[in-house]
Amino acid sequence: MKNRISIYAVGNATSLFLAITFVLCVGFDLLFPGYAMYTVWQDLLPGFEWLSVKSFFIGLVEAWAYGWYFALIWVPIYNVTASRKRSPDIT
Repeated sequence: MKNRISIYAVGNATSLFLAITFVLCVGFDLLFPGYAMYTVWQDLLPGFEWLSVKSFFIGLVEAWAYGWYFALIWVPIYNVTASRKRSPDIT
C-alpha cells in the first residue's frame, strides 16, 4: 500500500515538535514573566511545577509522550481510511 505512513516517523516528528514547543514556551515564560503561561503547563502536564529543574524534565518527557500518543491513535486511523478503495466516479 503506497498510502501508508510510518508510525515511527510521525511519532518522532510530533514528539520532537511538542518537546521543542515546550522548551520555547518555558523560555518565553522566563523571559517575559508578565505574559507567562506556566499555569497552562501545570494543568496539561501532571507533576509539572514552575521553576523546578526536575519538573522541567518531567514536562519534557510528558510532551514527548503526548506526541507518541497522537501518533499511536492517528496513524492507524489514517492508514485504514487511506487504504480503503474509493468508489469509481460516475461520469
